[in-house]
Amino acid sequence: MIQPTQRYTRANALPALLKERILIIDGAMGTMIQRFRLSEADYRGERFKDHPKDLKGNNELLQFSRPEVIQQIHEHYLVAGADIVETNTFGATSIAQDDYGLGEHAREMNLAAARLARAACDKHSTPDKPRFVAGALGPTPRTASISPDVNDPAARNVSFEQLRAAYLEQAEGLLEGGCDLFLVETIFDTLNAKAALFALDELMEQSGERLPVIVSGTVTDASGRILSGQTVGAFWHSVRHARPLAVGLNCALGAALMRPYIEELSKVAGDTFISCYPNAGLPNPMSETGFDETPEVTGALMEGFAKSGFLNLAGGCCGTTPEHIAEIARRVGSFRPRGRQDPLFSGLLAA
Repeated sequence: MIQPTQRYTRANALPALLKERILIIDGAMGTMIQRFRLSEADYRGERFKDHPKDLKGNNELLQFSRPEVIQQIHEHYLVAGADIVETNTFGATSIAQDDYGLGEHAREMNLAAARLARAACDKHSTPDKPRFVAGALGPTPRTASISPDVNDPAARNVSFEQLRAAYLEQAEGLLEGGCDLFLVETIFDTLNAKAALFALDELMEQSGERLPVIVSGTVTDASGRILSGQTVGAFWHSVRHARPLAVGLNCALGAALMRPYIEELSKVAGDTFISCYPNAGLPNPMSETGFDETPEVTGALMEGFAKSGFLNLAGGCCGTTPEHIAEIARRVGSFRPRGRQDPLFSGLLAA
């Protein structure tokens, strides 16, 4: 059982650390899972061997069937230099798991994932280098702002209340499992993100624990907008009421294409920290990771971000590996973190 005082001590350490140096977030979970070449039987395990639907590719199920794989991946990233590891819960809402007929297992899935990440972080933490578990809340495969039917713009396949309830259930499992902060990530619809933020606030009111929150959006193409149509600046102003520890961008683009958007975010979000964990370039089925950029390329690009003063947290998304994370950590380590104003953030961690 994680004691609230332990978690509170770790959570309070984060703002000070972010002022001292650029912290490192881990890299891709799915990319690393693919290296294990797991079979349908691996995903099912004994518990779900007779489940009526195909389960291969449901990576969140591996905390039940192959937990050693998930913990090993966490540890690889920690050895590579990650300060923060994300739980393997990108698709661990009941809404996403309903596609596999496993929605009723969502809370347990998050609890198990957080415990695996917590064990890995505790193993590798030292007094000089504490490690943190970020409870990851992904966007869900359903969107509250965009119609799933091109012939009916008003149609929706999920409501705000359904999203709120699913995110609350997910967050409860993550909190019980030992996360230190929450990461609402890969946001392509700000209304979905608002449901997650509402659920997190509800949980914190109920539990009496107020943990840091990082919010990370996804610019989908050269338009500079997230899928639901907001510019980077509009996205920030839509979520700043949550007073996040950091706001940032991840996924969709490699670092080279992401640069103008992280620069813009760094300018408009002056009163919070900035995170960035891009893909390893563009998809390339001929490469080992399925993406273009080698660790050296991604590391050099992220070094440029750090040198320009854009970053407080740096890591990788799809296609990145422990080798990418080690190179990013090496490259950005000599640069001062981006400064930020204090008013918005003050009092965030007050009990």
